[in-house]
Amino acid sequence: MSEFVIITGLSGAGRSQAADGLEDLGWFVIDNLPSELIPKVVELVRAPSSATPRVALVVGAGAHHADLLPGLAAMRASGARVRQLYLDASTEVLVRRYESTRRRHPLLTAGEGLAEAIDRERALLESVKAGADVVVDTTALNVHQLHDRILGLFGEDQPDAGMQTRIVSFGYKHGLPVDVDVVLDCRFLPNPHWVEELRPLTGLDEPVRRYVLEQPDAEAFLAHLDALLALLLPAYVAEGKAYLTLALGCTGGHHRSVAIAEAVAALVRGRGVDPTVVHRDIDK
Repeated sequence: MSEFVIITGLSGAGRSQAADGLEDLGWFVIDNLPSELIPKVVELVRAPSSATPRVALVVGAGAHHADLLPGLAAMRASGARVRQLYLDASTEVLVRRYESTRRRHPLLTAGEGLAEAIDRERALLESVKAGADVVVDTTALNVHQLHDRILGLFGEDQPDAGMQTRIVSFGYKHGLPVDVDVVLDCRFLPNPHWVEELRPLTGLDEPVRRYVLEQPDAEAFLAHLDALLALLLPAYVAEGKAYLTLALGCTGGHHRSVAIAEAVAALVRGRGVDPTVVHRDIDK
């Protein structure tokens, strides 16, 4: 079966770097494809004589943004396996990236500031982002970290592998993760940071794990969450969702969210799904 990954998102957010990662995994990559040519590419790839079953298309807004949504809809209607990856980043970071490379933003017009062009592109792509299967925020990612993220998303990719699930712990003081589907706050639990012997440890250490998970509220929280997962996981799969990310947050991202994230991962495994677990802020 033909497979397509459509890489969209903001200019400067890492579309070409994501394409490089897919190319390293053996995908045939077409960069900077005009949206109006998407149906033609689908036709060629799905032809019986085609020897290129896995194709990644990098599509920006540019002058052809009006053709992007119809092109994506036509591709999904073709019967091929289609996934859309959207790359995002903060305006501040995108401005810095453009200033460091001295490249011109593709939508920049005379008399307009760079930040204005970025925000205009963001508005143009709002509906495209809404239809993405997975959104990756590259604000805090370097090239190597983005490459690793792409490998994590597509490195062991199999058509029948089901929904890829990712569980992330984080600290609210380091910012809310934006490329997640469900966020749960663990700050209602007692904080091990205020227990002197636990402060230098993390939620991966057994004393902290016991301290967090043996709280009555933690036990009740995980029981209710397990019941919710029993509903959500099969419902997301039935809806055709390819990727699901759950985020658990506490103040610093060292103790409570880490221990709870590991416990949630065990619950998810008990539901027949093997998640990837990432502790975003454990070393900060």
